[in-house]
Amino acid sequence: MSAPYILVLYYSSHGSTANMAKHIARGVEQCGIEARIRTVPPVSSVCEATAPTIPNDGDIYCTEADLRDCAGLALGSPTRFGNMAAALKYFIDSTSSLWMSGALIGKPATVFSSTSSLHGGQETTLLSMMLPLMHHGMVIAGIPYSETALLTTQSGGTPYGATHVAGQDSKRALDSDETSLCQAQGKHLASIAVKLGASQ
Repeated sequence: MSAPYILVLYYSSHGSTANMAKHIARGVEQCGIEARIRTVPPVSSVCEATAPTIPNDGDIYCTEADLRDCAGLALGSPTRFGNMAAALKYFIDSTSSLWMSGALIGKPATVFSSTSSLHGGQETTLLSMMLPLMHHGMVIAGIPYSETALLTTQSGGTPYGATHVAGQDSKRALDSDETSLCQAQGKHLASIAVKLGASQ
């Protein structure tokens, strides 16, 4: 059996959510646990279109086994009308066999999001991502207020999960508070996984 790992699973259109995933992974690895970063392919608007099994660049696509065998999950998506992106929802919708077997029951999970504007639905997107994870029986973890950046941030960052304001052109980089909260969230998730039995 392989060493325990935290799955950092995301979908990203312009790179901001992917960048958040990398910072969350850094926080996970501060606890001495491997962070396994995976993504999902975009959903095609063309019928019968298929994506290659391995993407041409960037992180590789997540498999059901990646999700089944993880010790914890960080799930990230850009905001789409206050909800998660269709590509990520499409992947989650395909996990019924894991729900039926109870493979994810009792494992910790956390969520993160990026959007173009401060009030563009970050918190509702986070909540929308929590719902299927709760159906899977996962234990939801946010960010505790011991992280002082939650009190000082002028951009992204919520107790429900890390967020990022990418700007209307989606080019704004993560600032120091957003980066700090991403890493804190990853570290918090990994520490809970350890307390629940995952060992390095």
